[in-house]
Amino acid sequence: MDQHSKILLFKEKSIRSYWDGEQEEWFFSVVDVVAALTDSANPTDYLKKLRKRDEQLGEYVGTNCPQVAMQSATGKLRKTLAATNQQLFRVIQSIPSKKAEPFKLWLAEIANQRLDQLQDPELSIEQAMLDYKRLGYTDNWINQRLKSIEIRKELTDEWKKHGLQEGGEFAFLTDVIYKTWAGKTAKEYKQYKGLKKENLRDNMTNKELVMNMLAELSTKEISEVVNPQSFAEHEDVAKRGGGVAKEAKLKLEAETGKKVVSAQNARQLQLSNKGKKND
Repeated sequence: MDQHSKILLFKEKSIRSYWDGEQEEWFFSVVDVVAALTDSANPTDYLKKLRKRDEQLGEYVGTNCPQVAMQSATGKLRKTLAATNQQLFRVIQSIPSKKAEPFKLWLAEIANQRLDQLQDPELSIEQAMLDYKRLGYTDNWINQRLKSIEIRKELTDEWKKHGLQEGGEFAFLTDVIYKTWAGKTAKEYKQYKGLKKENLRDNMTNKELVMNMLAELSTKEISEVVNPQSFAEHEDVAKRGGGVAKEAKLKLEAETGKKVVSAQNARQLQLSNKGKKND
């Protein structure tokens, strides 16, 4: 699961959503909102006709509503027209529906929940647990994943303390860590699992999560001791941290005869878990 993407429910109707951390805004699938408000059998066609009938709306949507990657019914990420709370209000005005007012109240409640979560991190953790549970992950995996998020944040906080930049520098050092312990960059790792834009860690097995946590924890701990000053020194620390996990991985593989790095992704793992429950 992309940690920023969620399926929210309004009166049992699924609304795909995306939280933009930089803008601190929810973006909602406009087509999903139209489907929820109209019960139309073809909400995409309904929206097209609506935009043609209301020229001002059509111009407003085209100018203000971006295309955001969200998961389609087939499980693949597809660009879809998205809107913030404020932008959705303009869309709702043009839809004759008794659900319009309840939907506006629902949007306000979603916004309030997010503000509460920002002020109380424990609420965010509880919400993440519910989201992962709904997607079919096991309790054991969820516990590992939430711990991995905590460890990742500690590492990125350490990098920020040294003035490293989110984006390019973070991605480069993360690739160094992956390449050292797993033998693959993030892109290569995702290709190995048959992923595209999906979150790599959301598609790791328990063993992979544990090894990556060890690598990132080790990198953070070594950085605190070494206090690297140059980017080259940070790269060296990332290799050393990844090396700790590599040694553990090789030892475990030698003891069990099983590879740690797996080609399985979340969907395959969930189907496997369902099969075990049905046996």
